[in-house]
Amino acid sequence: MQDVSANGYALIRKLRAREPARGGNIPAVALTGYAKLEDRLRALTSDFQLHVSKPVEAAELITVIASLSNRIDKSRAR
Repeated sequence: MQDVSANGYALIRKLRAREPARGGNIPAVALTGYAKLEDRLRALTSDFQLHVSKPVEAAELITVIASLSNRIDKSRAR
């Protein structure tokens, strides 16, 4: 059986290999059903900015996206 969770990791590796102007620095949230500490650490060390486990409430997801947007705005201000 294929490890479906690996698909997001393969995608983030491809994105991070790109130049910033071609999307290499695009923010990414790992939204997954895997909620153990080691799953969170794997996501964060794989260059996702945030890890959110399912199920997730709509309000929480909106907050996460807003938080990520604020991080981008602050990094551009520097």
